[in-house]
Amino acid sequence: MTEAGPRDPGQWVVDDLRADDHEAWSRLHRGYLDFYESTRPDEVSAIVWGWLTDPAHELECLVVRKAAGSEPVGIAHLRPFIRPLHGSVAGFLDDLFVAPGHRGSGAVDALLRGVQERARERGWTTVRWITRASNTRARSTYDRLAVQTDLVTYDLAVD
Repeated sequence: MTEAGPRDPGQWVVDDLRADDHEAWSRLHRGYLDFYESTRPDEVSAIVWGWLTDPAHELECLVVRKAAGSEPVGIAHLRPFIRPLHGSVAGFLDDLFVAPGHRGSGAVDALLRGVQERARERGWTTVRWITRASNTRARSTYDRLAVQTDLVTYDLAVD
């Protein structure tokens, strides 16, 4: 067997978020919120954790770990969305974050493979996500693993 090197997704375990992951998830989620400059991170984290721990809510979380049972070093929040144009259901990857010390190790590759597997289990036809144009490090991974679309995103304020 060869030693795990840089960008080796085989050294990682991807599984579902557990209640005892709360502290590690909170740190990772805070890193994600800080990156996107959230103005109310504590409030947002409390809301999202509530969604993730509510079995009736559609949002779910996959985590990536060095070994089964170890602390998560990355998170992926995903949910279904309908595609009327295609008559199908797809998955939306809302949040993806790997702790800075584990970037380039294959953790994000493993996490995205886990998302892809979950999509297959759910019968989703694709998984879509957005990121900032300036997020060049993440985009280099996304460009390697997925196809960039030509869609342009808009937000319509409701308040």
